[in-house]
Amino acid sequence: MAEDKNARERVRELVKQVLANVPVEEEKPAEVYPKRVVVNSLQNKIDKEYDRDESAKSLITEDDLRGLETGAKIRVAENARLTPLARDIISEKRIELVRKQSRGGSLKVRSIGVGSDHGGFPFKEQLKDFLNELGLLVRDFGTNSTDAVDYPDYAHAVAVAVADKTIDAGIIIDGAGIGSAMAANKVPGVRAAACYNAALAKNSREHNGANVLTLGSGQNNFKEIKEIVETWLSADLTEERHKKRVGKIDAIQKQYSK
Repeated sequence: MAEDKNARERVRELVKQVLANVPVEEEKPAEVYPKRVVVNSLQNKIDKEYDRDESAKSLITEDDLRGLETGAKIRVAENARLTPLARDIISEKRIELVRKQSRGGSLKVRSIGVGSDHGGFPFKEQLKDFLNELGLLVRDFGTNSTDAVDYPDYAHAVAVAVADKTIDAGIIIDGAGIGSAMAANKVPGVRAAACYNAALAKNSREHNGANVLTLGSGQNNFKEIKEIVETWLSADLTEERHKKRVGKIDAIQKQYSK
């Protein structure tokens, strides 16, 4: 037993000597790549289009610039004027003016009537703000809540105002847009079109002379509705061949209005 133990000890010692003489590659440190670090204050500036909004004012004074840091951005109205001292501060601090662009320049109407049933009420309320931002005069024909109502009543009210030229054009929102179009088209002089995308909206104006747009709250989200509405308001009936065809639509209506 003693001899076996001594043999094992000699083997262990021999293994240690062998291992001690084996060359070992040095472990290379992991490569560290530089990271792009943006501190919170700088990140906030990058994410923002401007640091202060003074676009509601027609005249920018030194008080409106108070507290702005060097290189800051301030949003101002498209035609805003600056006092001499404000100009000096802007130059000294290298402040960037972000002019608010008017989106109403390409619009073909100046006044618009809006109406909806209970299903279209939430979108109608959002749409009024959007139309105001475009610089349009907006008249609301109801409804004024999500309580159940009948869509023909509101479609009729908007259509009559368009036919009487109280307003330039009308927009009506119900669940699908179809029923309101049918109701509005019963009013002489109204050409209502239900549109679910910008291409149809453009076509309805340029080819069919639509003066009332109907929308479905269950067919489009509000982002899509804004695109449809702005496209519709920016298009117009101009080509003679289309005017001729729209004239025939009106002539058909007159045959049955006697």
